[in-house]
Amino acid sequence: MLKMLAKTGLTLALALGTAGAGSTIANAQDIELRIGPDGVRPVIRDRDRDRDYERRDRRRDECSPREALSIARDEGLRRAEVTRVTRRSVTVEGMTRRGPDRIVFANVRGCPEI
Repeated sequence: MLKMLAKTGLTLALALGTAGAGSTIANAQDIELRIGPDGVRPVIRDRDRDRDYERRDRRRDECSPREALSIARDEGLRRAEVTRVTRRSVTVEGMTRRGPDRIVFANVRGCPEI
């Protein structure tokens, strides 16, 4: 009986020690558990990659010259080309039926016309 209690105590001590060490490692490496149709699986998150996604989202908050050209062509500007890009605006020049014309867009998401 004493041998069985000793083995149970040793097993319990090892189990608790391993669980404590595992949680410390998990916190240090940003491991998360995801539950899905294929069961529970660990996912290791990379904080540097998350920061890169945030930077890409910031770039999407601006009006790209390609998007400004597309909107200008939809408005009826032919032979449109981007002539100026600043921090606040994107200028597109081209031809209409009446002659040369230009459209100025705000340099924010969606390229609203100024």
